[in-house]
Amino acid sequence: MESLTTFLNYLKYEKRVSDHTLKAYQTDLFQFFEFILGPLELQNLDSESKKIETQQIRNWIFSLVEQEHNSSKSINRKLSSLKSYFKYLRKIGMIHEDPTIAISSQKVPKRVPQYIEMSDMDKLFTLDLFEDHFEGWRDRTIIELFYATGMRLSELLNLTFGDIDLYNQTVKVLGKRNKERLIPFGNQAKTTLEKYFLHFEQKFGNFSQNSCIFVTSKNNKLNPKTVYKIVRRYLDMITTIDQRSPHVIRHTFATHLLNNGADINAIKEILGHSGLAATQIYTHNSIEKLKSIYQQAHPRA
Repeated sequence: MESLTTFLNYLKYEKRVSDHTLKAYQTDLFQFFEFILGPLELQNLDSESKKIETQQIRNWIFSLVEQEHNSSKSINRKLSSLKSYFKYLRKIGMIHEDPTIAISSQKVPKRVPQYIEMSDMDKLFTLDLFEDHFEGWRDRTIIELFYATGMRLSELLNLTFGDIDLYNQTVKVLGKRNKERLIPFGNQAKTTLEKYFLHFEQKFGNFSQNSCIFVTSKNNKLNPKTVYKIVRRYLDMITTIDQRSPHVIRHTFATHLLNNGADINAIKEILGHSGLAATQIYTHNSIEKLKSIYQQAHPRA
């Protein structure tokens, strides 16, 4: 299994992928090789990798398609993991032909990102939903920062006190591929952060610039699952949309900015997208809003 280990190390130390992404690669590759070789043959993975043929990969994809819980998007992610692995093997000279070259990705139906209405987000912060103690202010600050900045879950979890500049109202985040960017935030987020910092000091004492901002009641760094539960709990109170996750608040942030006249290139920079195509998905929401206004306002609609 040396080739798989060196590939994962390559992703971690040279490509600098996140721990979450690294785990996804590992899971996808183990799933593929268990399908091809069986669980007892994985020790022969290096020699068997050289023998993999395109048809075997197609058979694996067919088996994934037959399983109802696998969406086209998830299958494409697994295939992408496999393509990256064989591309790496060819790069280091372990194989001469890539068996994934002739494999095409699954067609993914275009979906308009779900988002929360502005009136519902207002309810979240104006109604008395958050309790007045450390955990309550922590939860409010988490959701406030997601909505004020559009940052990713992984970016929020890695924030330290030194990343927050209350005077200039900016937050420094470390995004994909270890790219840093500064995101501005408004007065309401600033007030919430200040109150949360006070509760943090009252509970744990003075904090250092390198301390994680979002922690448990025992001062341990929060994990992604806990943040998902926090976000889901509060979004359940104000919306009935299917998806109620941190990423939906990111969609909401981008959609509300675009609907209120923000430049799409500015939104791209704030979100940390490498290209404009990823940001343009939010224009669909704007078009749908225009259609709705047209239907309500035009006398012959």
